[in-house]
Amino acid sequence: MSAGGPLLAAVDVGTTGARAAAIDLSGTLVAEARRPYRTRAPQAGWAEQDAADWGEHAVAALAALSARLPHPERVAGIGLTGQCPTVAPIGADGRPVGPGMLYRDNRAVAEARKMRDAIGPEAMHARTGHVAEAFHIGPKVLWLRRHRPDVYAATRWFLQPRDVVLRRLTGRVATDETHADATLFFDLRGRRWADDLLARFGVEPRLFPEALPSWETAAELPRAVAAETGLRPGIPVVIGAADSQCVAFGAGVVDPGPVSEMAGASSCLNSAVAEPLADLRITHYSHVVPGRFTTELGINTSGAAIDWAVRRLGYRGHAALAADAERLRRRMRRSGADPRDLAPIFLPYLGDGERDDPDLRGAFVGLSLRHDRPALAYAVLEGIAFGVHGALADLEAAGAPVAELRVAGGGGRLAALSQIKADALGRPVLALRADAAAIGTALLAGNAAGMGDEVPGAVAAVLASAGRFEPSAAAGGLELRREWYETTRAAAAVRGAWGSA
Repeated sequence: MSAGGPLLAAVDVGTTGARAAAIDLSGTLVAEARRPYRTRAPQAGWAEQDAADWGEHAVAALAALSARLPHPERVAGIGLTGQCPTVAPIGADGRPVGPGMLYRDNRAVAEARKMRDAIGPEAMHARTGHVAEAFHIGPKVLWLRRHRPDVYAATRWFLQPRDVVLRRLTGRVATDETHADATLFFDLRGRRWADDLLARFGVEPRLFPEALPSWETAAELPRAVAAETGLRPGIPVVIGAADSQCVAFGAGVVDPGPVSEMAGASSCLNSAVAEPLADLRITHYSHVVPGRFTTELGINTSGAAIDWAVRRLGYRGHAALAADAERLRRRMRRSGADPRDLAPIFLPYLGDGERDDPDLRGAFVGLSLRHDRPALAYAVLEGIAFGVHGALADLEAAGAPVAELRVAGGGGRLAALSQIKADALGRPVLALRADAAAIGTALLAGNAAGMGDEVPGAVAAVLASAGRFEPSAAAGGLELRREWYETTRAAAAVRGAWGSA
């Protein structure tokens, strides 16, 4: 690309903060800016954010990005993405009337159970692509109606973080099909709101915004917001998609075979399918490419577990933890001892429940006086790899091929973790060095800006620059440890009573 060519901006309102990134047409990250915000846990199983932070910090990140670009007028379009499913009640004036409830917030277990009982898991899965859990938007809305009727009564819209940013940037209230899928009130195949499901639970259709295709221009950037951000007025603002769906697009997961992992604070695993799978364990979203669907499985606190381990084990950063883990991995390969003796097992479920199992808790199991800090560091990375293995085993059993894993995000920057995943999966792992989330989001904006022909080349560049990790020939001992992990994960001792209330 020439030095004066167009740029595309991606705005990602994620779990830990908002960021804005500028991408050129070769898929290269030119500049980025981040603005963090806080997550609160006022009770066990709860996870909240101030929804006002989503829009304001996104605008601040865009303004900071513009200031870092020598020629911000080169930005030709903006794509939007964000954490999903996270939701906030928004009043008619556009301000939050209550806190935002994150995807990992598990307070709505009883409401999810009532939804499953009312519709039936099979019928719900066939219609929406999901089976209700506290993870989803619908149960969170029903929880608010039951426990905070004042907040529910004051709500004009239930918006997800990306939706809040769209309104802040353009004044338009809308969502896209992938975010709508996560509500449990959206017809997956029909790609429209399901009025009968809304009526079944007494939820007014007006509480949810119109749902657009992910590639559609929602609005042009208004002059006032352009002045606020330092960008050109009139450039297209594309609605975009949920963060995991943008990562899958940026990682080239548009046909069956490869699986994308968005390895951030959480992990989302996505593959492309022509038709939704019947297995109730597999959730589905509309693909950002017309005529396809994506599967999704995940872990709520994979990257967050690494962050936790860095702090609690006293490491200076992620690289130091990974270096210790790699030394232990090499020792395990050389040792003739039982591989179960060299490190404990770690369950990475630190969010007071998992998306498909709200009672599941994290744990170190099998600790010994023999174990040192590297043994714990290794166990943390291995536990995440085993969680990914379990999800992909379910996906494969449901009928979707798993040819290789393409990892984007912070988890992809830890070589030790990528190698452990390759060993655990028995499949190649591509650690994407390029920013697949920003690239996927920006490329959706590129389509709207008349640059759709550049998409294949940008995705090819993402894959060409990836680090490739093949399964180790001497990783046989991992099988014994994985069996130990799975036995531990199924034990009653690692389940709390909170999710059963």
